[in-house]
Amino acid sequence: MQKDPVCGMLVDENEAAGQRAYQGKAYYFCSPDCLDKFIKAPERFVTPQAPLQQTPPGEH
Repeated sequence: MQKDPVCGMLVDENEAAGQRAYQGKAYYFCSPDCLDKFIKAPERFVTPQAPLQQTPPGEH
């Protein structure tokens, strides 16, 4: 199972509505709509998010 990068739904690779390679990695999609959104702006869905900064104990 793979996670659709657009909507987050789990997708069986063998039953995916679509598949697209981007920067050497295969992505699987639950619907043609999610695939279309990904094709139009893949960087929006695969750019790593900045890690959350933790506040040291006692500081808020």
